[in-house]
Amino acid sequence: MGSGNHDDKTAGRVLLPAHVVPTRYDLALTPNIEAFTFTGTVDITFRIDGSLLNETNNKSITLHAKELLFSTASYHLLDGPDATPVTAEQMNVNLKATTVEFLFPEPIPPDASTLKLTVAYTGFLNDQMAGFYRSTYTDIQGQSKIMVSTQFEALDARRCFPCVDEPSRKAVFGVTLTVPAHLTCLSNMPEAKVTAINAQQKCVTFMDSVVMSTYLLAFVVGEFDFLQTRSAHGVLIKVYTPPGKAAAGQFALDAAARALDAYNDFFNLPYPLPKLDMVAIPEFAAGAMENWGLVTYREVDLLIDPVKASTMQKQRVAVVVTHELAHQWFGNLVTMAWWDDLWLNEGFASWAENWATNVLYPEYRMWDQFTTGHLSTALRLDALQSSHPIQVPIAHAEEVEQVFDAISYCKGGSVVRMIKAVIGLSAFQDGLGAYMKKHAYGNTETYDLWNAWEASSGMPIGEMMKSWTEQMGFPLVRVRKEDFADDKVVLELDQTWFLSDGSDMQSDKVWTIPILTCTGAGAQADMTLMRDRTATVTIPFDPKDTAPRWIKLNAGQEVPMRVLPGVEMLRRMLVAIASKSMSAIDRAGVLNDSMAVVKAGHMSPEAMMTLLKSYKDEDEYVVWEGLSDALGGLDAVLSDDENMTGYFRVFAKTMVVNLMNKVGWEASDSDEHLTKLLRGIMINLLGAFAYDDESVQQEAKKRFEAFLEDANDIESLPSDMRTAVFKIVLKNGSAKEYEQVKAYFATASDNAERKHVLNSLGCIQDDALKLATMEWSLSGEIKLQDFFYLMGSVGRSSKQGREIAWKFFQENFERIRILLQKAHPALMDACIVMCAGGFCSEERADEIDTFFQAHPLPSSTRKIAQTTEHMRANGKFLRVLKASDLAKAEFWEKL
Repeated sequence: MGSGNHDDKTAGRVLLPAHVVPTRYDLALTPNIEAFTFTGTVDITFRIDGSLLNETNNKSITLHAKELLFSTASYHLLDGPDATPVTAEQMNVNLKATTVEFLFPEPIPPDASTLKLTVAYTGFLNDQMAGFYRSTYTDIQGQSKIMVSTQFEALDARRCFPCVDEPSRKAVFGVTLTVPAHLTCLSNMPEAKVTAINAQQKCVTFMDSVVMSTYLLAFVVGEFDFLQTRSAHGVLIKVYTPPGKAAAGQFALDAAARALDAYNDFFNLPYPLPKLDMVAIPEFAAGAMENWGLVTYREVDLLIDPVKASTMQKQRVAVVVTHELAHQWFGNLVTMAWWDDLWLNEGFASWAENWATNVLYPEYRMWDQFTTGHLSTALRLDALQSSHPIQVPIAHAEEVEQVFDAISYCKGGSVVRMIKAVIGLSAFQDGLGAYMKKHAYGNTETYDLWNAWEASSGMPIGEMMKSWTEQMGFPLVRVRKEDFADDKVVLELDQTWFLSDGSDMQSDKVWTIPILTCTGAGAQADMTLMRDRTATVTIPFDPKDTAPRWIKLNAGQEVPMRVLPGVEMLRRMLVAIASKSMSAIDRAGVLNDSMAVVKAGHMSPEAMMTLLKSYKDEDEYVVWEGLSDALGGLDAVLSDDENMTGYFRVFAKTMVVNLMNKVGWEASDSDEHLTKLLRGIMINLLGAFAYDDESVQQEAKKRFEAFLEDANDIESLPSDMRTAVFKIVLKNGSAKEYEQVKAYFATASDNAERKHVLNSLGCIQDDALKLATMEWSLSGEIKLQDFFYLMGSVGRSSKQGREIAWKFFQENFERIRILLQKAHPALMDACIVMCAGGFCSEERADEIDTFFQAHPLPSSTRKIAQTTEHMRANGKFLRVLKASDLAKAEFWEKL
């Protein structure tokens, strides 16, 4: 039985006329890397839909195009006796709509079925990391070099060639590149033919692509080394690196080969291309891009220094590689029909990156990390009134840039994880396999996936999931009444829309909520679906079991929701948390939920602090991820109140020193993956709450001095702790230490090492040096992809740091706007968050809103609204804290 809304949803969309439908593009490009231009010719084969031809469109063909200059355009019919070319008499470029209309002197014959349009044009190799663009890098001889590559998602194929730049308009692509003879050329498919034009130039023709969307087409031209392997299923995989850095691609190559095999087996559907290339791009706006058969990456997200790389960087590379390879099936083979279902691509890949990384590296315990990673990020954003549904209506395609966010990725991944928990892995996997086979090389909408899982599980997935994907937000499940007995506990529950500032919207929203529980005896097998506003659930205890009688809702944090426990429930959970008889995932879940509900006014600040104290002996990384967020978040809110800040920092320091005594500064060969990550969190927290402690200062100074002697001394200062140690040294240092840290940027071996400088430099206490750090971010010495990290190092460093960053942003707004005007909107969003996102008052939120009303940024309106709403919630929370016992010294003395 089908589910979901099958109505035609195209009515409100801005789409190109469909009287001609592209089936094939033959694209010939000649980039001029010295002049930063390219010439192009494209032959587009169209199927003619005679039923849509009329007097208003039969003399025109409209395509997407942006920043292209057209010289000629003509078409000829591929069927019928007359193949005489018809030349366009007008070429009308619409800059606002990013289209070009070719007008012809005579109509397309209504009985014709196919035509070929030929367009000659030129374009620009821009430096904005979008379309067909250039990157600058320094080779191993220290010479400045340029390479060119593509980034077409979401709407930038049109910057490279005229096309129907819509995901449902799939076609076959033939690509030919004419390039300098010494350069390497790559595209989605293997080379078919290489022809030497002369000693300086060659022409490379690639095999035809499979049927795919325009945004997945890709090509790269530059100087590379590479590593290669073949997967167990026979796919040739290569990692391309800058010359001299091939060894840095080994980790990603191994991960890719294993991940590709894992997905082959999981989907029961072979990877459909003959090869997979992965390329490190020197300048890249996102983390990576899943171009079919030619995946492009930021260098730091693909290349691993085999000696220096931090534990977190290895995990990050594994996660990014597995995410992009999941897209080779989910997104590339089966593609969303329109951008309102972007989550189908990104939500599933966000789930899959955790699944595959967990298969490849079980010691990473990715599903534990999911709780304080993806799930926590999703709930933080989706608790705002400025959030949006997972399935967000998109009229103009340009709107999609604002939904490449934590809702599409993290909430989408959380919802997929919830479905798997409800229907079980077997039905989940069977449904996916059937979905892939049915829709291969086609386009789908969300209900197609629900139908596949309904068929495999026999459960009403469409009914259940509509509430999670079509409406914004998520529920707060409250325990209204609790009745504990020796053999059972009876809970009366209700659900409401949860908002971070505690607003009661009087909404009629209801979610279909899987109620999953765990007790001291483990997870409960039975699941209840809460379909209404209220529910009563009974959870049995074994009277013979001597385990403590506690219960937790949302076992394993499988459902993206918040829980407000009853008083007795919470008291019993505190004991389980302190004794660690509750799992690490659930301990982290209780913490995250409690921090959110106290901020929203549903729990007292005093109860929150009692809860935090129960974690004083905590030693699990995933729980400390939550504790780090909690301590950092409270510190930011309290920083506007000197008294409470003082009390709180003493409390936080005690907790962090407890952790230090357990974990220590010294790495050991026997350390597990998560222990290494935990040590990194510990030193970061020492930098926040104990940087002025004499023993901490001395330890950081000793390690920093060893680093200055030899930057390759990873025993004294491993990469896992470099940023944190730099911060401690800078907070206690002066201009001397500032220059020492800054100098490492010029000598660091790779971008991962340079980021230690970018993420720490603003922690210097001197205001003039903080301002100098902001100036350096715009000096041109820092790549566009990275400059906002410096801004964040200032804006997140301290109370005075956020004042300096915000003032600098306002005074230099025009410089920043011009710098980013053609770049991906995510870069401006990051800039706004780093410079303006640290405040915790309603007055500053009003000030920021007023500034952006006078200086509008249409592509960042959603991010600005989310930033200021978060700020207002923090301001409201601060008022609650000031009115609580946390403002009294005696409370902290008793705690």
